[in-house]
Amino acid sequence: MRPRLSVANVALLTALAAVVAGCQSPAPAAGPNRAALPTMERVALGASACWFKSNDPAFAAYKLAPELNSFSGRPRILLVHKGSPESRPLLVVQAEGSPARLQAFGPMMQEPVAGRIAADVNRWSGGNNGCR
Repeated sequence: MRPRLSVANVALLTALAAVVAGCQSPAPAAGPNRAALPTMERVALGASACWFKSNDPAFAAYKLAPELNSFSGRPRILLVHKGSPESRPLLVVQAEGSPARLQAFGPMMQEPVAGRIAADVNRWSGGNNGCR
């Protein structure tokens, strides 16, 4: 024979369930995927829109060369001279892992535009697709 719960016991169990539910952590807020490939896809789209399609004079002499399909696990974008795309990249932005660890390097990171590049890449990688 099963024991019967009294009204007082049901009320106590209901209150206990409410307390336990209140102690649970809320679900994390939905945000952009932080893995390397989706992060670099966001960066490539931002660079294309904000640096090149907008005709930004700071990037007029360059061409964007995305290399997102990477078997090394490091998707990247390259900036090369517009007239010689086969030449050594002037900027490499790459990501690795999940959450992505970003790196930006090359001669352009020694120029005055380096601060802007870093700020833009960080903004785009975080999910904000705005231009400055």
